[in-house]
Amino acid sequence: MDRRAMIGTMAAVAGTAMASAAGVARAAHHEQAAEMPGYDSRSGQYVLPPLPYAYNALDAAIDEQTMRLHHDLHHAGYVRGLNGALAKLAEARESGDYAMVQHWSRKVSFNGGGHTLHTIFWSNMAPPSQGGGGEPEGALRDKIETDFGSVTKFKEHFSAAAGAVEGSGWGILGHDATSGKLIVVQGENQQKLTTWGITPVLVLDVWEHAYYLRYQNRRKEYIKNWWQVVNWSDVASRVSWHKA
Repeated sequence: MDRRAMIGTMAAVAGTAMASAAGVARAAHHEQAAEMPGYDSRSGQYVLPPLPYAYNALDAAIDEQTMRLHHDLHHAGYVRGLNGALAKLAEARESGDYAMVQHWSRKVSFNGGGHTLHTIFWSNMAPPSQGGGGEPEGALRDKIETDFGSVTKFKEHFSAAAGAVEGSGWGILGHDATSGKLIVVQGENQQKLTTWGITPVLVLDVWEHAYYLRYQNRRKEYIKNWWQVVNWSDVASRVSWHKA
């Protein structure tokens, strides 16, 4: 599968993955696109990207055991599920038998959303010693203040949205292609509550597997501590992709 086909496949992943894939397509016109992890153009397969830091590097917010389980088992499972579902849909095209098209399309949406959001999630974080935490600066800070009133108001809004996700899901800061604004939305599971045209630039996993070993049912405490490892430089780079 060549690069153009890869971008087309990313755009086909439904739900939240659909919005994120649109960001990848836009980024293809920038140098950052060449660095986008999570896909191997040589094999034509989605792959598990390595963490950009040690498993224990985010201990200010997330413990080592959780990071190992979350990345090596949960995220890897979404990668396998996505590749498997796409293979089944390819088989359906060859055979002309679409009896299971709804089932496998849903699997693409769920696993594709999980892969895309987790890939962003890992890069959205950094150890405090490597720039994690603190406050956004420069153009990103100006943008947040314009769209939310202040950085404090944005953090309060984002934290409340993430904390109020029903069951499993995500808190998401997205860039709206229509208005150019940054907007906070929720994602349930990996793909539900998708807002079309919004590309995730900052995401927080609030599935219980992301925090339960340390925090049990204290999701709000997990969210509060997570701000200590947010990689604002990564967030800023994702927002800048949309500047023409």
